[in-house]
Amino acid sequence: MDVPVFFAGLSMGLSLIVAIGAQNAFVLRQGLKAEHVFAVCLACALSDAVLIALGVSGLGAVMAWAPWLGPVLRYGGAAFLIWYGAKSLWSALRSKGALSAAAASERTPLLKTLAACLAITWLNPHVYLDTVVLLGSIAAQFPGRQVSFAAGATTGSFLFFFALGYGAAWLRPLFAKPAAWRVLEGLVAAVMGSIAFKLLVGA
Repeated sequence: MDVPVFFAGLSMGLSLIVAIGAQNAFVLRQGLKAEHVFAVCLACALSDAVLIALGVSGLGAVMAWAPWLGPVLRYGGAAFLIWYGAKSLWSALRSKGALSAAAASERTPLLKTLAACLAITWLNPHVYLDTVVLLGSIAAQFPGRQVSFAAGATTGSFLFFFALGYGAAWLRPLFAKPAAWRVLEGLVAAVMGSIAFKLLVGA
């Protein structure tokens, strides 16, 4: 294990993942509801680990040879994000309950939650650009030490997602107020909608 390269991967992985996005908004919402938090965090972190490993192994070059893959991911991801964002917007406009009421009355089965989590993760082309292409190209700058870089980036994903999911507990008193919960749902809808728009216009 090359420690300097490990920390280079850790810092780069964290710098890419901390930006507000669909995946992070989903994890935050699950953390606030205390619903399937461990499973969601683990699914996100393991997905990142797989994508990082694929990038380090050179899949980024393979993706460049399959131009049809980009449009499929773009439009499929946009459709899902629009649907999920519409659900959050409807909740923001119609919900009159606080966090405790939302958690009690809208508890989603584990498999359905994981399906949504994995769809948000794997149907977003930006995830591939960040993990497979960008991290893969950076790892190539450390010949013979790519495994250390990938281990650092993967560690960053695990640290971030579990910190976000379980750290959301500190915000639960705030979201005990109905207005705050509606604001969160509105924020989730805005994030999902903005990412879907960028996907559709090819940004």
